[in-house]
Amino acid sequence: MKFKVLQENLRKILRQRIETGELTGLHLAQQTGFKQAHISNFLNRKRGLSLEGMDKVLQVQHLSVLDLLDPAEVNKRASIVPPSGDEFENIVLTDASIAATQSLITAMHVKEIVKMRKSFLRHLRASPVGDRTHWQRFVLIKLGAREALSMSPRLAAGAMLLLDRHYNALTPYRKGEFNMYGVLENGTCAVRYVEVAGNHLILRPHNQSYPTEVVTIAEGKSASDYIVGRVCFVGMET
Repeated sequence: MKFKVLQENLRKILRQRIETGELTGLHLAQQTGFKQAHISNFLNRKRGLSLEGMDKVLQVQHLSVLDLLDPAEVNKRASIVPPSGDEFENIVLTDASIAATQSLITAMHVKEIVKMRKSFLRHLRASPVGDRTHWQRFVLIKLGAREALSMSPRLAAGAMLLLDRHYNALTPYRKGEFNMYGVLENGTCAVRYVEVAGNHLILRPHNQSYPTEVVTIAEGKSASDYIVGRVCFVGMET
């Protein structure tokens, strides 16, 4: 992979974070010590960054060179999840923010590997909108206290949620039932019921005393771009 491609992939990641409100050009300039015009020129493809400049941006944005690699090429060169030779599939547990933003979960972001029956996973129907080909399909996250409060009593803190990231359509999985989704919100993964109203996503909690949240769909984006995946399994340690 060429250095120019790595720079372009870094540019795409930064622009995505700016579009979702997680970052601004001014904040990035302050983090790196670069002039705002220097950052603006890079983001707008008017100039590149030196190796030292890329290292600085990666450092302050908590990124690795692995995050800049094409997922298909990574898959060809390395097996992130060890293959399973029995009736179980190895599924990675990762942070909610990683599940929401990274198409391929690299080894440095794997917190645990959990075995799940292949027969169960094969039974699950996908419903992708857009190109999710290079997205690692199934990932696990643990529900934090805030998300548990919003979805109480259906979900509890510490619950392990299996996300099907190849299901980002807003069509019901089962007739007459609302899907639970992981949704990209402020750079992490919120768990809610989801509706669309105009150019807004309505994030509805299960807990009626918890406020409904509204996310504005950015220009050029669709509702499906914000859907991390459908919650297709809930596990709880006892």
